[in-house]
Amino acid sequence: MLQGATLARAGIDAAALKPAEVDVERAVDLGVERLAIDYEGREHLPSPETLAALADEQSVRLTTPVRADGFDPLGERDLAESLPESVRRILVAGHRAYLTETERERAVAPRLREAAARSRDPWVGTEGIERIALAVGGTQFELLGPGTDPRLRALRQAGYEGEVALYAPTVLTDEEDAVLDALGDYAARRGPVRSALPDGAATDAAADGRAREVLSQAVRDYGLVGDVETVAGRVDELRDAGADRIVGYPARGLDPFL
Repeated sequence: MLQGATLARAGIDAAALKPAEVDVERAVDLGVERLAIDYEGREHLPSPETLAALADEQSVRLTTPVRADGFDPLGERDLAESLPESVRRILVAGHRAYLTETERERAVAPRLREAAARSRDPWVGTEGIERIALAVGGTQFELLGPGTDPRLRALRQAGYEGEVALYAPTVLTDEEDAVLDALGDYAARRGPVRSALPDGAATDAAADGRAREVLSQAVRDYGLVGDVETVAGRVDELRDAGADRIVGYPARGLDPFL
């Protein structure tokens, strides 16, 4: 079984947690300095007490969708105001799956600017709003993808000196069926991959033929995959390209890392 320190040996300095999937309180044993807790709806939001306890042990950031009631800096912001002082924020537009129809219609740019002004050292999620996020400033929080390396190099060559954090689903194994079961669906949701897959193809370990070939490449384009040495080498490449922090999402849950 892998040990928590394995994440650090792989060059991963933060762990992304989905509270609908895991008990976030177990993350204190992961052996990383930072935690990034995803927002998956108000019902899955850890309590202020839980967040404060985690922040006593590690640096904690919470994803806060600026269009969602409770985190809307131009409207209801009770959830934002209830956060412990020790918990920093990751500001995002918000995943449509966790927003109501009314929330989805709210303008992102003014809310992101206002939320950043109210936050200490925010990270700003770039997914779908890259130019707005860059204009707002703060650490740019990007998803790993096939264009990440050249995009980071171009950003640095253009003179950008701010921090960049990369979110990357992580599977520390080279057993292909386990990799596809953990990351196949995630990769298949990306537009280029979806277009390349045969209609109706399985997106997990059951994939075969052309679908398996496409997915085997895609999970490595959009995630960190392989043994510790392989992942550490890929992390080094990303840092050389311009990434400052690597945020690994344990795609098979916490148990393999505890």
